[in-house]
Amino acid sequence: MILRFTLPFHTAWGQRLVVCGSEPALGSWNLAQALNLHYHPASGTWSQEISLPDEAAGTVEYKYILLDERTGNQDWEWGENRQVSYDGRQFGRIVLEDYWRAAAQPENELHTAAFTKALMRRPARPATKAAQPAARLADSVVRFQLAAPRVDSDHQLCVLGSDPALGAWDARKAVVLSDADYPTWTADVALEHPERTTQYKYGIWDPREKKILHLEAGDDRVISPSADRKTLRVRADEHFRYPTGHWRGAGVALPVFALRSRRGLGVGEFPDLKLLIDWAASTGLKMVQILPINDTTATHTWVDSYPYAAISVFALHPQYLNLDDIAEFQEAADRQELEKLRDEFNQRDFVDYEPVMNAKWQFIKTLYKQEKAKFLADPEFQKFRAEQQSWLVPYAAFSALRDRFGTADFSKWPAEFQTPQNLEQLTSEDQADFDEFGLHFFTQFHLDKQLLEAVEYARQSGVVMKGDLPIGIYRHSADAWTQPELYHMDQQAGAPPDDFSTTGQNWRFPTYNWEGMAEDGYAWWKQRMSHLSRYFDALRIDHILGFFRIWEMPGHSVEGLLGHFSPALPLHRHEIEQRIGWFDHSRLCEPYIRWHILTDIFKEQAEAVKNEFLDEASHGIFHLKQHLRTQRQIEEVFEHKIAAEPSNHDHYVWLRTGLYKLVNEVLFVPAEQADFYHPRITLPKTYSFRELDEHTRHRLHDLYNDFFYRRHEDFWREQGMVKLPAVRYATNMLICGEDLGMVPESVPGVMKALGILGLNIQRMPSDPKTEFGHPGAAPYLSVVSPGSHDMSTVRGWWEEDPTRTQRFFENTLGHWGEGAPYHCEPWVAREITLQHLHSPAMWAVFPLQDLLAMDSDLRRANPLDEQINVPSNPTHFWKYRLHLNLEDLVQEVGFNHDVQLLLNRSGRQRVY
Repeated sequence: MILRFTLPFHTAWGQRLVVCGSEPALGSWNLAQALNLHYHPASGTWSQEISLPDEAAGTVEYKYILLDERTGNQDWEWGENRQVSYDGRQFGRIVLEDYWRAAAQPENELHTAAFTKALMRRPARPATKAAQPAARLADSVVRFQLAAPRVDSDHQLCVLGSDPALGAWDARKAVVLSDADYPTWTADVALEHPERTTQYKYGIWDPREKKILHLEAGDDRVISPSADRKTLRVRADEHFRYPTGHWRGAGVALPVFALRSRRGLGVGEFPDLKLLIDWAASTGLKMVQILPINDTTATHTWVDSYPYAAISVFALHPQYLNLDDIAEFQEAADRQELEKLRDEFNQRDFVDYEPVMNAKWQFIKTLYKQEKAKFLADPEFQKFRAEQQSWLVPYAAFSALRDRFGTADFSKWPAEFQTPQNLEQLTSEDQADFDEFGLHFFTQFHLDKQLLEAVEYARQSGVVMKGDLPIGIYRHSADAWTQPELYHMDQQAGAPPDDFSTTGQNWRFPTYNWEGMAEDGYAWWKQRMSHLSRYFDALRIDHILGFFRIWEMPGHSVEGLLGHFSPALPLHRHEIEQRIGWFDHSRLCEPYIRWHILTDIFKEQAEAVKNEFLDEASHGIFHLKQHLRTQRQIEEVFEHKIAAEPSNHDHYVWLRTGLYKLVNEVLFVPAEQADFYHPRITLPKTYSFRELDEHTRHRLHDLYNDFFYRRHEDFWREQGMVKLPAVRYATNMLICGEDLGMVPESVPGVMKALGILGLNIQRMPSDPKTEFGHPGAAPYLSVVSPGSHDMSTVRGWWEEDPTRTQRFFENTLGHWGEGAPYHCEPWVAREITLQHLHSPAMWAVFPLQDLLAMDSDLRRANPLDEQINVPSNPTHFWKYRLHLNLEDLVQEVGFNHDVQLLLNRSGRQRVY
């Protein structure tokens, strides 16, 4: 039996095509032994054939690869492995008529789980079968094969053509394709006149009306004549040509903790997601986006409200557990206490984290004791534990030991527990202290169960659940405890300064040991992504720039200004000397502190600050005292001062901030290698820079711009292309990257090549020369949004700077010569919403607060009460909660209808 590969493809000199696959003749997936294809200039196709066993049946998997002998590049075509099933008893020859599947095609992202599992999910019924059973007995057959994920669950794909077997262009006789291998559709057809040229097109078929709704646009597709006998021709066609252009959808964003329902215990819980999904589905929104939901319980205080400091990147947060869905309390007193606290907590306008969690843990422990025997015997739990044990056992051990020893900082635990040992034995059911660990098995099992139920509900409702992957891990976490070799525990991750935080951000997370992670093919990342795909069909990668380079600070920094990008190409001392004309370590690398700087920062307190915190090196030149040389040392000193004199808190914070500024007064930051240095970020804003001579300032400014904006572009592109593919292709989720801030030029190209959607926020445009971005300028493979959880809401932002708001009102909203209203009136919020809905971007996602801003009766009176996070405040309490019960929002018919009209008007409720 002969299997022939054919592929039309234009190559440049030095390029060639090969096919690699499961058969020995295709190299058995060894690229070095792949099958070489031959080029036929007359037809512009590449082809070659192999032999398969006669009278046998089976499946061949394969892929095409473009090899470039000039560069050594090996470009595998995009997508899953191709498959072709054969039966040598019917056919003696199979001809594969393929097309190259190019990466970075807009339609590729429609093959992700967001579309195949949710938006275009096939109905729970037997797969439709091709309408040509006689083809199985025919001498020669054409297999029509088309990957088309963008066909919703109420419709099917069909093929209509000139041959009588394809309906002879009679739309009533179109051949319906099978969705058994969705998103690939197939139909085997025995053409009545294979010796003639056959023209055909694909269409959208309505099975209820039994008619074609839309025939694809463009020229007819063509099958060339053939006199071959006993031949199967597999027409693996290019994508379906949709009549309505690109698919576009809209979604809503809200953290789970911010959800409010009557059955919640003072905080949003996983079952509440169903209410938000109901509202989204009823209004035509297609996505629900949430913040990270991992367990952050490190201190059992309100500090744990920060959702980006998880003690496990796998475990779910107990605050999201709904108690009623586990079991009813047997004791009436417990039932009464639950109802009492539910009424009390739900009357509050915010998430009162500590009392809510204290109550929830009390009830969880009661339910665990009550349900323990039944729970441990439950086959579902046994299956869950077996499947998830790689992270579940270490997490349960870590959580129990955290509570036993009163801290999540495992370096302070007794020596025998500082490194994990014999965890299976430690957490075994036959241990006397098993309940310490069993409590966490119990909690995670029910959290997983409730979240999976909400996820399946979303999929059945045609709504995509989009999760959030934090870029870092918490320093005192189960992950760091079990695999410290994967992280640089002596370093800290953060972000350089931006409009929201002028001193940068220090997240205090350890940075990743990428070299160590690469040794096992990024197994940790693949496990992490696989676990997230258990719950989500789309994912936002927080600070995706971290895969190119992360802002890294030494352990002694509190603020972010003394950091540097990692990896990077630091400057040698000789290079600095060559570029600026001299090098003096004390002048360039040590804090530049002069008397006039002290008076500028500390005003009338300058003399007192000098006496208590500084040593005078020479007249008017100062150094910080030895025990105050780093920001972390300063922080520790002032923690004691504030604890001793809480009434002077504000004054001490002011003093501490001023001393931090002195530490930051350097022009270069030492690199790990001796005699290598990084220019300090925002160097031109320092006193030290301003007081250099003009010639040196000019040269140093050129060096600074070259270092941050030119020197690393190729280097960082390589970093992204090494790390990101392992993460991107670990699952089939739709991936969106949060690419805001100081973005290297290479980032958009790498993201596009990998099919990762970018983020466009109007107030934070990627072009530094532009004050406001315009959603209409966003590329298709992107998400547009009026804001994020790290920003004020549209209403809050509107009132921050009336002068800037006026410019936005005129230049972006088009109200030339009009005065902007002081408050963001509902009609203004509506205009901003519509502007985003009309964007060409694949997704427009709105914080729920910004949608409610369009209705004066539904939004809060004070817009500041709607803000989720304040990035400039490192001790921000994450406590925002929706002021409306979701049950009531679902019943807001007028508002819901208005949202539907906006979606319809913008074309974001298209079926196809």
